[in-house]
Amino acid sequence: MRLTHACVITDDVATPRKFYETVLRMPPSRAHDDYVEFDTPSGAALSIYSRTKLEPYAPGATQPGSNRAVMLEFEVNDVDAEYSRLRALPIDWVKTPSTQPWGNRSIYLRDTDGNLVNLYTRVPAEKEKTTR
Repeated sequence: MRLTHACVITDDVATPRKFYETVLRMPPSRAHDDYVEFDTPSGAALSIYSRTKLEPYAPGATQPGSNRAVMLEFEVNDVDAEYSRLRALPIDWVKTPSTQPWGNRSIYLRDTDGNLVNLYTRVPAEKEKTTR
């Protein structure tokens, strides 16, 4: 079994589309008014889907903007460079760059629907000791 993608359900596809285009630095691989998909180098995808299109298939199953329990994580080459690039934007920052005990250097932010996003870089063991 393998995870193929994560899907963010929203009432406004255009706003998170622009957010993820900026954060991920890539255009979507598929885009319609009610669905957008970003293919990542790992093979997994992130999609954004309109709640009004999902509702007929699963009535009442989703509530956009209400999630506080799932985090979308993206490995980047240099998390500090990403923070420098993005910090001037109107982003809801949760955690500025810091090195976690498990060895990732991370920034946490929220997307336009309030979903938690982690951009991280794996830190070599030698460097980990000096960046805490």
